Amino acid sequence: MRFTGFKFGSLVAMACMVMAFVGCSNDDKSVAGIEIGNPSLAFTADFSVDYSQVTTNSLSKTSAAKDEPLLLDSFALDFFEVRSYSSYYVAVNIDVSKGVRLWPGEDLADSSLKVSFTEASVVEEPFKNIDLEDKGYLKEMGVSFRPAKDMPKVYGKLLLNGEYVPVQYSLAWLNRFELRYHYSQIEKVSDSIANLSVAFFPRYFVDGIDFSKIEIAEDGVVYFDADHNAATWEALNHQFISSFRPLRYGFVNDVGEISEDYVLDIWEGIIGSMSDNTIKNGDFSNDFYGWIVFDQFGGESKASVEKEGNGGHYAKVQVTQAGKYSYSVQLIQENVALLAGKKYKCVFTIWSDVEGQITARIGAYDDYMTIGFQKHVNVGTSGKSVEIEFVPKESTPFARFELNLGSKVRTFYIKDVKIFRLQQ
Repeated sequence: MRFTGFKFGSLVAMACMVMAFVGCSNDDKSVAGIEIGNPSLAFTADFSVDYSQVTTNSLSKTSAAKDEPLLLDSFALDFFEVRSYSSYYVAVNIDVSKGVRLWPGEDLADSSLKVSFTEASVVEEPFKNIDLEDKGYLKEMGVSFRPAKDMPKVYGKLLLNGEYVPVQYSLAWLNRFELRYHYSQIEKVSDSIANLSVAFFPRYFVDGIDFSKIEIAEDGVVYFDADHNAATWEALNHQFISSFRPLRYGFVNDVGEISEDYVLDIWEGIIGSMSDNTIKNGDFSNDFYGWIVFDQFGGESKASVEKEGNGGHYAKVQVTQAGKYSYSVQLIQENVALLAGKKYKCVFTIWSDVEGQITARIGAYDDYMTIGFQKHVNVGTSGKSVEIEFVPKESTPFARFELNLGSKVRTFYIKDVKIFRLQQ
C-alpha cells in the first residue's frame, strides 16, 4: 500500500481546537471529501481515552467497565503538528502528497504542546489564528506526536487474575508518529463545524496479548520495557499506534527506522465488500452529488442531470469550448477505494451527438499517476455500455475516476457508472 509524503506529528488528551477552512465552490461534493469552501468551515478536534469498541466512522466515547483489561491513569504526549491532505481544482504552490501544515506556523516552527489524554487537556488558544488558504477537498487530517520528555511512559492498571496491578509501559522505542484520519472519520457537526475525535482505545492496545507469563517486580509493578517483560513489550509496541484507530499511520522508531501502514479493520470498512459499487451516485439519482465537472486549458462545459421516461437519470455534459486536450473537460469522481492486485470492473453507459473518442482513466489524486487504467473509448450516437477490467497497481482509498471529454465540441450523455471488485 502506498503511503506517500509521510510527515510526523502528534496530538493528545480530550483537547479541543478550532480552525477556519476557507476556499471556494458551490457544488455539493461531500463524497469528494469535506469541502473547504464558502462559507468557511470551522474545524474542531477532541482527544481522549475511549474504553469502547471502535467503529469505522465517528465514535461514541464510553467510560471504563468494571472488568476493563487495562485502565490508564496517566498518558501524555508532545503534540507538534497538524496537517491537512486535500485534492485541488485550482492552482496551488504545494506538494499535494505532503499536505498543508496548519499548525504550527512558520513563525512557530519548533512549537509543541504537552497534552494529556487522561486529564482531558484543552487546547484552543494556539489554533485560533490559523489561516488555511487551501481551496481544496479534505481527504485526511494528519496529527503528529512524540513521547513527552518528562513522561516517556504510560501509567495504568492491568487486570490480572481478577485483580488490578500497577503497570508502566515504556515509550522508549518510539521517536515520533503521525496519525492520518479519513475524512469520513470527521463528523460534520453543523453546516459550519466539523469535528475529529482522536481517541486511544486500550482494548485494542491489549487485544490478543498473552499476559499469563509476565513478571511482577518486587515493588508490585508490572514494567513493560526492554529490560522487563521484553517480549510482551514488543507485542504491545506493535499495537500501540494502531490503537488510536486512524485510517493509516507512519512512525519513526528509536533507531530512525520508518514504518507506515493502514489500520486493517478501518481500511476494510473504507474498501467495502466485493461487488460493492465504489462509485457513489453512479445512477445520478441525486443530481451531481459526489461528482465534479471540471474545465481547464480552454475547455468549457455545461452540465445537468436529466430524467429518463422510465424514471432513471443520466448526466448531460455539453462541451461548449473544446479546449486543447481531452482532459480540458472532465467528469470526475474521487475517493474510489481500490485494492492492489485484485481484479475490478468499470462499467458505464455513454453516447454523444457526435461520434468520437474519449479517455477513461483511474488515477491518483495527489501525483496524478495512472494507478488503475487509461483507455481510449469510442463513443457513438446511441447508448453503449463500456466494460473495462483492470488490476490496480496500488492500494488507495483515494483513487480518481475520470472521463476526459474535451478536445471537441459535442454533447455527452452518461449513466449507470459502476466500479466493483471481482476478486475477494
